[in-house]
Amino acid sequence: MAVTQFTTLVQSTQAEFKDKGSRFLAFASPILLETDIKPLIQDLREAHHKARHCCFAWRLGVDGNRFRANDDGEPSGSAGRPILGQIDSAQLTDILVVVVRYFGGTLLGVPGLIHAYKTAAAAAIALGETAEKDIQKIVVLRCEYPHLSGALRIAKQFQATVIQQDLQLDCKLVIQVPLAQLDACWQAWQDTRVMRLSVENQH
Repeated sequence: MAVTQFTTLVQSTQAEFKDKGSRFLAFASPILLETDIKPLIQDLREAHHKARHCCFAWRLGVDGNRFRANDDGEPSGSAGRPILGQIDSAQLTDILVVVVRYFGGTLLGVPGLIHAYKTAAAAAIALGETAEKDIQKIVVLRCEYPHLSGALRIAKQFQATVIQQDLQLDCKLVIQVPLAQLDACWQAWQDTRVMRLSVENQH
């Protein structure tokens, strides 16, 4: 059976872990788009400009292919990967976790760093409320203006959301449809026959 839902954070959280004078501040945030990530990280860098490192990991989507882990100057594999590991352990996606480190003067070694970044990330994630959300698919649909209300009625029936529209004589609608409803919704549009609907893009 195809996966139709995913789990993510409802809101941002923050946690702290200390080890041998170093402070590790972890920030977990829900994200929708990859373009959301850089501004969030930059804001944390500016807010904690005296920190030695700003390490992070993120995961998007449910196909397992969209993720990144960054050590930001820490030894390779000692920060970003442990953070990502906690995201995956919690089975979350559409999430960014950033851990800011204030160096305390004592080297922790790679095992110590792995433990610290892992613990801080896990603490921030654990504080967050999670929710199941429907996987959404985007369709671009066209119809003549007289049939617009019918197209929108069907969209509402299947919990689809219009995210962009160009209403001319020939209307263009960009619609977000829950994956679980996609086949039935599209069939309902097709069954009207009077709408002259066509798929421009579907992914």
